[in-house]
Amino acid sequence: MATIKDVAKMAGVSTTTVSHVINKTRFVAEETQEAVMQAIKALNYSPSAVARSLKVNTTKSIGMIVTTSESPYFAEIIHAVEEHCYRQGYSLFLCNTQNSPEKIKNHLEMLVKKRVDGLLVMCSEYTQYSLDLLSDYSAVPMVVMDWGPNTQSDLIEDNSFAGGYLATRHLIDNGHRAIGIIAGELDKTTAQTRYEGFVSAMQEAGLSINPNWVMEGFFEPEDGYECMNKILKQAELPTAVFCCNDVMALGAISAITEKGLRVPEDISIIGYDNIHSSRFYAPPLTTVHQSKSRLGAQAVNLLLERISNKEGEKTPHRIVLHPELVQRKSVKRLEA
Repeated sequence: MATIKDVAKMAGVSTTTVSHVINKTRFVAEETQEAVMQAIKALNYSPSAVARSLKVNTTKSIGMIVTTSESPYFAEIIHAVEEHCYRQGYSLFLCNTQNSPEKIKNHLEMLVKKRVDGLLVMCSEYTQYSLDLLSDYSAVPMVVMDWGPNTQSDLIEDNSFAGGYLATRHLIDNGHRAIGIIAGELDKTTAQTRYEGFVSAMQEAGLSINPNWVMEGFFEPEDGYECMNKILKQAELPTAVFCCNDVMALGAISAITEKGLRVPEDISIIGYDNIHSSRFYAPPLTTVHQSKSRLGAQAVNLLLERISNKEGEKTPHRIVLHPELVQRKSVKRLEA
């Protein structure tokens, strides 16, 4: 394998000159540049990525810490981030945490050792311990991509309260008064804010919330299935259920169908996230849309801005995404 010394010898220049040509760190005469590039081509020389990063103080890589890449919602965002990174000439290191503070700590240490240029963090929930960890690495450009703890990093908020309100308001506007909810764990911020949006819309409409129709899950299809079965055991059933993510809505639809009931003829269902597969549910799912591609692109752009302006002003940026309603076939309009 050719080395930089081989290139310098063939081109008749010093290794320092070869380095300046490769990294564009100093003016080199056009004739000399051409000789170096011809030698590189002839020898099929590939500069060491590590050595080059030490010269230019960048690795053209970004670290991303997420709760899990298995969830369709996270998977779609990761795809958007990776695609945008690729277009910008960056590689992406992906780390799953399962919300384990120990994993967050280990991944942060590993990514910093790899000298990533910046960090994207999307961990759904943040303990004080993990907040302290993020603060410990505040010198590394960082963007928090979800609900956003009180950190000194840049922040993108998904506005879950507005989304929960929007979903519930849609059910109310379609004549529903007996409305249930299958939420995430209500001690977790994302689930709590979507639930608070639900409560706000119900109270605004003067509707009571039946505690027997309020269920908590873990944002998995099995939870939607089990929680819906618990609701279906009640003597009185809701006419509609707000599921706080699309995969729980899938589980809920399955449970309803197994009982010989139909969506939306017997019970209407509305989801949240607008994952790609939700349009292929039976029936196609009415849901709250969050643009995963826009979120990924804005996060990467904001991080690259920080990377290129490390010495600039440090006031954290805050970008708020606004959820939108996507109407399909899973909500029935009730006549007054």
